[in-house]
Amino acid sequence: MGFRDEKNEIVGFDIDLAKEAAKRMGIDVKFQAISWDAKEAELDSGNIDAIWNGLTITEERKKNMLFTAPYIQDRQIIVVLPDSDIKTKADLNGKKIGIQIASSAVEAVEADKATYELIKDNLLEFDTNDLAMRDLKGGGLQAVVVDEVVGRYYISKHPNEYRVLEENFGVEDFGVGLRLGDKTFHAELGKALSAMKADGKATEISQKWFGEDIIKK
Repeated sequence: MGFRDEKNEIVGFDIDLAKEAAKRMGIDVKFQAISWDAKEAELDSGNIDAIWNGLTITEERKKNMLFTAPYIQDRQIIVVLPDSDIKTKADLNGKKIGIQIASSAVEAVEADKATYELIKDNLLEFDTNDLAMRDLKGGGLQAVVVDEVVGRYYISKHPNEYRVLEENFGVEDFGVGLRLGDKTFHAELGKALSAMKADGKATEISQKWFGEDIIKK
């Protein structure tokens, strides 16, 4: 969705979407990396003006920010190694499981109360999903819960190194988060995103990064 490439430049699907939206709105856009668990504070302080990086729309987050209409529908998947004996969520009992700190994955797992009770003592939080995936590969974890869009993109870059379980922790929508008071900005950004969906530009960006159209119309 957004990451630094070999040239240390911030690139990704969400980055391209944001650039196109900014161009249509006639404004400049600056990308700034932040700590994900401090995203609301960064937004409220004015250090950033939008959170646009695979941000899941949740009822709890709606209390603190304005969301655009969803542009992607996502799931929280469970990733293991190919030879793992983990086949279902029940098999996660007693296993070390990685998850990104302050992410919607945490909320999704906690919402599945039966599974959460089995695994809560073995959930390990990581600053980023890729760090969790690397630890899984290295043997420090037995599973990772991650956004499907992010997880499958990572897996595509490491073929045959991971396996995705059929069971998951539910469906969710991605949107752009803005300050509650930024109603004009919210309206203008919404118009730009709607136009990008309608004229096919959003689909074009999706095809570039994922090889398929995953835009929620």
